[in-house]
Amino acid sequence: MYLVSKIEDTVRIPPDRFEEPLEEVTIELLNDSYVGAIDKKLGLMVTVKEIEDIGIGKVIMGDGAAYHDVTFTALSFKPELHEIVEGEVIEITEFGAFIRIGPMDGLVHVSQVTDDYINYDGKRGALLGKESKKTLEEGDKVRARVVALSLKGKSSKETKIGLTMRQPGLGRFEWIEEEKNKKAKKKTTKEGKK
Repeated sequence: MYLVSKIEDTVRIPPDRFEEPLEEVTIELLNDSYVGAIDKKLGLMVTVKEIEDIGIGKVIMGDGAAYHDVTFTALSFKPELHEIVEGEVIEITEFGAFIRIGPMDGLVHVSQVTDDYINYDGKRGALLGKESKKTLEEGDKVRARVVALSLKGKSSKETKIGLTMRQPGLGRFEWIEEEKNKKAKKKTTKEGKK
């Protein structure tokens, strides 16, 4: 889920940037320090949207920089437990598939792809359902549910997001469409028999 939050902080403007527009320098410095960082409450910081207020700069003895108190809005991404997410398969391994969901990646373990037994095809780089013949490959668009979440660490590389596609309405988009068509066909057949 994407969140827009109001944040207050102090920004150090170095003396060599005093001639540049204050708001532009402030946004650039805030983006440098916030973007890509993980906050336990806000999730992964994506961007600083806009500056709401820049206070008067203060100079500290021994440092020629100006320190400004700043209020700004930032966009962050924080997946929630049990949230339904859509993404793209970016990598297939013998233990599962990595799914890009927004600016983060999650893992669907092979046991969570389908109810079917899954085989890994290393040459093709795909996961194959033994009986259903369903395939999952790089580039496939999928819908999954967040079942495990750890936002520890300082960057998105240290986070862990566990996903499942073993519930109705989840999986590769083509699988979901096939299920809808089967249900619609069954319903039509039942109504025709009446």
